[in-house]
Amino acid sequence: MNFTYFAELDENNIVTQVIVANQSFVDSIGGTWVETFMDSEKKYAGIGDTYDAATDTFIAPTIEGETNV
Repeated sequence: MNFTYFAELDENNIVTQVIVANQSFVDSIGGTWVETFMDSEKKYAGIGDTYDAATDTFIAPTIEGETNV
């Protein structure tokens, strides 16, 4: 059985949870899920991140006075 990391997105593309599961389980539970990778050059999904579908990336929320680089 092959397990993968998936991020669940709300209606605003905000990550609400990250799970480890196989594709068939994720397909069976409904919702909007995007695969995320721990060992890639892109950011691993975290709760509160925004998913940008155009670039297939997760963007961390900014704290007032901070900027994302």
